Amino acid sequence: MDQSDAVPIDELWEERRFLLDVAHWMLGDPGAAESVVDEAYHRWYGLSDAARRQVTVPRSWLAKNVGGICLDRLARPGRGAAGAAGPQEGHGARPSEVEEEAGRVVLNALESLSTAERAAFVFRAFGMAPGTVADIVGRTEPELAELAERARQWLRLRRTRSTTPRQHDAVARAVCRACVSGDGELLTSLLCSDATAFFDGGGKVRALTGPVHGCRPVADSLLTLLAHSPHTTLTTHSVNGRTGLVASYGRRVAAVISLDVSDDRVAQVWVTLNPDKLRSWNQPPTDGAGSVGGP
Repeated sequence: MDQSDAVPIDELWEERRFLLDVAHWMLGDPGAAESVVDEAYHRWYGLSDAARRQVTVPRSWLAKNVGGICLDRLARPGRGAAGAAGPQEGHGARPSEVEEEAGRVVLNALESLSTAERAAFVFRAFGMAPGTVADIVGRTEPELAELAERARQWLRLRRTRSTTPRQHDAVARAVCRACVSGDGELLTSLLCSDATAFFDGGGKVRALTGPVHGCRPVADSLLTLLAHSPHTTLTTHSVNGRTGLVASYGRRVAAVISLDVSDDRVAQVWVTLNPDKLRSWNQPPTDGAGSVGGP
């Protein structure tokens, strides 16, 4: 999937809210509505990239599936939890494709890590089901979680060790200004030529399912996601101990963006859109600093 598939935040959130309204109206239960909408998104990600490209109006496709799932549940009230679409395989990717993508994403940066560590890192980056990757690399899910965290910390150390907090803050604020103004040239100039962006939607919003590579594609995907809207605002905020970006839709945090900076340029961008991981950001603040789960 390329950056042309990116969707602005306001569209993502309006789409999910619309689907929840449809499901809630049909079932009369907000919890069941959440489950139905999650299942509809699972079906969306269960499609191949080619099949998704054939869907001209994703919102209509999703609404149709939400309606169908609701009707099925109403017809069979004793049925269990969501999952009628059948088991998913890493958002439609075959194991061989996962391993191939893992090599492309982290080979240069994680050349000293094992295959298992690389795969663990990718499953965290893509929000993939731990069981799927566990089957691929032959490790238990707890082992994968530990490997993923080790890989992420190693990567951060390697890519950011020459950048002071003050330098990082200056770059992050410049990125924020470029995004707010929609200045693609400025934003591109602030990124490493081999910059990579990861988008974690957790299968619950229509986010990019794979990483975006290269300074211009990364800049374009961010500008599309953060497109100016009366309902969308972007500010700098402490994210995982360093200055990052927080995008809000109305009064709710819709995306948290952390940056890995190397030599006054952004090397990696981590965009968290998963509503589950943003719950703490939408609670009353306690210490003024936010933290998000690993990409």
